[in-house]
Amino acid sequence: MAQMSELERLLALNEIEELMAQRVRAADTKDWVLYEALHVPDYRAEHDDQQPWTSAAEMMANVRKIMDPMTTVHHAHTPQIDFESPVRAKGVWAMKGFSGWKQGTEDHWAVAFGHYFETYEKRDGKWRFSSRNYRYYHQQISPGGVFPSQGPVTGSQHAEPQK
Repeated sequence: MAQMSELERLLALNEIEELMAQRVRAADTKDWVLYEALHVPDYRAEHDDQQPWTSAAEMMANVRKIMDPMTTVHHAHTPQIDFESPVRAKGVWAMKGFSGWKQGTEDHWAVAFGHYFETYEKRDGKWRFSSRNYRYYHQQISPGGVFPSQGPVTGSQHAEPQK
């Protein structure tokens, strides 16, 4: 493995922290063009309750379908980033997420605490997300609330990127 100088490591660490800050802001403001641009095309996401998503396009179709009707607030903090090489890293972030939605005429919410487990790659001079898994250690949903996940979007059902 090629070695990184301490300055190169600190600069890369800052770039990855800014990458995460952009991602949570893009998710909460529904800036789907920015959100997709933060991921490599062959991005992979694995979550315990879903089939793996094997591309950024598949991830975007699912994220938009799930999150568009919701109000969300994501917080990611206390990162642990390890560099495997000057162009590959893995990280763990503590997280808290809030989601609010309408269920019929009623307002409902969910709050979750856990960790994001991610990998990053530097491509064309920029760090991007290459994979993610997350685990919730505590989740609370409003009484009567059913989280509005509508199942995976796959194959030809992929949504076109929003312009």
